[in-house]
Amino acid sequence: MMRVLIVASYNKNRFAPFIVEQTESLQKVGCNIEWFGVQGKGLAGYLQEIPRLSKMIRKYQPDIIHAHYGLSCLLANLATRKVPIVSTYHGSDINLQKIRPLSKMAMRLSAWNIFVSKRNMELVAATEGMKCSLIPCGVALSEDQLQTREEARKALGWSTNAKKVLFAGAFDNAVKDPELAQRAVALLDEAELIELKGFTREEVNQLMCAANCLLMTSKTEGSPQVIKEAMACGCPIVSVDVGDVAEQTTDINGCYVVSSRKPKELASALTKALVFKDKTHGRERIIELGITNEQVARKIMKIYEDIIGK
Repeated sequence: MMRVLIVASYNKNRFAPFIVEQTESLQKVGCNIEWFGVQGKGLAGYLQEIPRLSKMIRKYQPDIIHAHYGLSCLLANLATRKVPIVSTYHGSDINLQKIRPLSKMAMRLSAWNIFVSKRNMELVAATEGMKCSLIPCGVALSEDQLQTREEARKALGWSTNAKKVLFAGAFDNAVKDPELAQRAVALLDEAELIELKGFTREEVNQLMCAANCLLMTSKTEGSPQVIKEAMACGCPIVSVDVGDVAEQTTDINGCYVVSSRKPKELASALTKALVFKDKTHGRERIIELGITNEQVARKIMKIYEDIIGK
């Protein structure tokens, strides 16, 4: 069984849920997984983790190290040159100019690089096949995502005619630009903007099945998981043109990508989404794009096998 060491930030006392889900899917396709949680912050904090990570590598003796986010990728490469490093860049490590040079340094050192969006690849002039692949993080498909709007609203105690708009993030996250979302929703008649914060995955699925639409107003993104989660639930989507949202949702009825950041234009798109009664075909698009967790795990496993020659 292939031994894989996952290196990722743990400074909030948890790993990012989408990294955990990807790793669990890798276990199902035949990986023995160990975790290294980076607890430092900033470049100096990450560099201080080199001795601890080097010790972990000697103890676990992995076949592959898979690091997530630019600083973790650089850390992994500096901790060992004996084990091949697969590095995944998730967006902020490319979009933030102060981090991008460090990510590019990790790219040169890594055995293989994975980007979650074409836009991020373009920012660093990466080309598929040149030590890199375009593989967005996958999304889990589950039965509870198939609830009708009526079923989900009944469970939540929402009225049939209430206008409910989910905000794609937390109101205290400035990168998500909640002010723009609030200004756009304020132009609508009696619509409520709901913060997606503090819910379990099951609760998020229910909210997405019950809501009229999801609204994303982020200033920057890579390949936002919340968009794929909404697609899996058949939830209509309104978004600014950020990350790979346009690529993922193109030609899906009930999904609208707005080219400007003007509240009035977002409100116009929201008006269309609010009257969309059916589930979108987002779930079918996810399968078509090959971005279920299982499909993504198989793609990554193939990269591991190619690197170590199995």
